[in-house]
Amino acid sequence: MPYFEKIPGERIYLSPMDPGDLEIYTKWMNDLEVTRWLGGMSGGVYSLPAERAYLENATKDTHNYQFAIVLREGHRLLGNIGLMDINQLCRRATAGIFIGEAEDRSKGYGTEAIKLLLDYGFQWLGLRNIDLHVNSDNARAIACYKKAGFTEYGRRHGVLFADGRWHDDVLMEALTPLTQ
Repeated sequence: MPYFEKIPGERIYLSPMDPGDLEIYTKWMNDLEVTRWLGGMSGGVYSLPAERAYLENATKDTHNYQFAIVLREGHRLLGNIGLMDINQLCRRATAGIFIGEAEDRSKGYGTEAIKLLLDYGFQWLGLRNIDLHVNSDNARAIACYKKAGFTEYGRRHGVLFADGRWHDDVLMEALTPLTQ
């Protein structure tokens, strides 16, 4: 698929999502190892038409910016990252990310993508606060977010159901200085 280097990084770049990636996104959304960490989405069944509708809407929505995470070497799709529920008046948004293939995880791509997204949100969109939600059992993601500059500010206890049991929803945020 054609990717466009909207937000350049060292090993990756963020590109607008391409509806032509429909099949790979549908595969990932039906992979329990991907969706188990996406806030209770693992119980869903995602069809090609449903994912097509999501991708078409995601590329048009002005309150959500969704990006493909693309490996610079070979221009290969790694996953998805985005800012959702953007509120320009309060200068805040919520972030979300996933890396699709197991062999691409724990290589620092997620941390680099999060740092690129934070820079974009703070420097280009003028946001002040970017938050996210993460399953308390997802130690890899929590470490990634902390490395990128997020801190925990709260928890909702026992509100995420995955793997047959309840997990805490860890609330994390990154802030830009008030002077900006």
